[in-house]
Amino acid sequence: MAKQHLDRAAGSVAGDTLEAYLQAQATEFLRALRQHRETGGTASHGNGAEETVDAARALRRSARRISGTLHTFRPLLDTDWSEGIRPELAWLSGTLAREHAYAARLDRLLEALHRLSGPSPIPAQVPSGAREEKSNLTVGAAKAGALLERQLTLARTRAHSAALQALGSSRFHAVADNVAVLASEVPLSPAATTAHLKPLAAAAEDRLTDAITQLPLVSAGHPYNSEALVHGLSADPAPHPQDAPWHQVRLLLRLHRYAREVLYGTEAPVDVRLLDSGQALDRHRDAAEAATAAASAARTPRIAPATAYALGVLHADQRHEVEAARFAFQRAWLRETVGTS
Repeated sequence: MAKQHLDRAAGSVAGDTLEAYLQAQATEFLRALRQHRETGGTASHGNGAEETVDAARALRRSARRISGTLHTFRPLLDTDWSEGIRPELAWLSGTLAREHAYAARLDRLLEALHRLSGPSPIPAQVPSGAREEKSNLTVGAAKAGALLERQLTLARTRAHSAALQALGSSRFHAVADNVAVLASEVPLSPAATTAHLKPLAAAAEDRLTDAITQLPLVSAGHPYNSEALVHGLSADPAPHPQDAPWHQVRLLLRLHRYAREVLYGTEAPVDVRLLDSGQALDRHRDAAEAATAAASAARTPRIAPATAYALGVLHADQRHEVEAARFAFQRAWLRETVGTS
C-alpha cells in the first residue's frame, strides 16, 4: 500500500513537472506573439526589423519545444488534443523559419564565393592551367553571386509574405487560442497521475542512439568522403540521398534536449557532447541546403559557362563542408563524456 502511494505521488510530481514546463513555453509563445504584433510584424528592413526577427525566432523556439514535448510525453497528455495541435505547431514553426533560412543561405553562399574566388590578382608565376581555372572562377563568381542573390532574395520575399499571411490566418489564430489555453491548463491524461517522466525521456534518448548507430560514422571519421560528391550536379533535383539520416538525427537530438529540459529545467547539467554534436548537425544542415541551392542555380537555363563553373565549384565546396560537419559530429559524439552528462 505504501509503495502504491509513493508511485502515485511520483506520478503526480511527473504530471506537475510536465505541466509547469508546457505552461512556461506557452507563456513564452504568447509573449513573443505580443512582441511581434507590437513591432508591426511586417518590417523586413530598417527600424523594428531586428525586434520582429527576434520575436519570430522566439515564436519558433517555443512552438518547437511545445511540439517536441507533446511528441515525447504523449502518453501523459490527452491524445486528441495533443495530436491535433502538434502538427499545427510544426506548420507554424516551419513557415516562420523559411525567411531566415533563405537569408542565412544567401549569406553563406556569397561568403563562400568570395573566399573561393579571392580578391587578389592572379600571380604570374602560377602555372597557366591554374591561372585559367582561377580566372574562370573569378569571372563567373560575380555572375553566380548575382544569380543566387536574385533567386534566394525572391524566395525570401515569398517566404516573408507567406509568414505574414500565415500569422493573419484563421489557422494561426486557432493555434494561438490553443496555446493560450495551454498557458493556464494542460490537458493531462489519467496516466499522468501514475506514470513517470524518465522512462519516456529515456525512450527519446534510445531513439536518438539507435538512429546514430545507423549513420556511416566510419566514413565520417575521415575529413573527406568522396562518396558525398558522386551525385554532384546530376539532373536529379532531389536532395542528396546521404543527407536524410543525418537530418533525422538532428531532429532526434533536439527532442532529446527538450526532454532533458523537462526533466531538469534550468538546472540541467551542461552536456558538452550534446552541445557540440548539435552545432555540428546544424552546420551539416546549412551546408547541405546551400549545396542544393548552388546545384539548383547551376541548372538555370542559358547561363554562361563561367557562371556554371563557379556554381559547380561552390556546390563542391559546400559538399566538402557537409563532410567536415559529419567529421566534427563523429568526433563530438564519440568523445569521452565523463563528468559532462
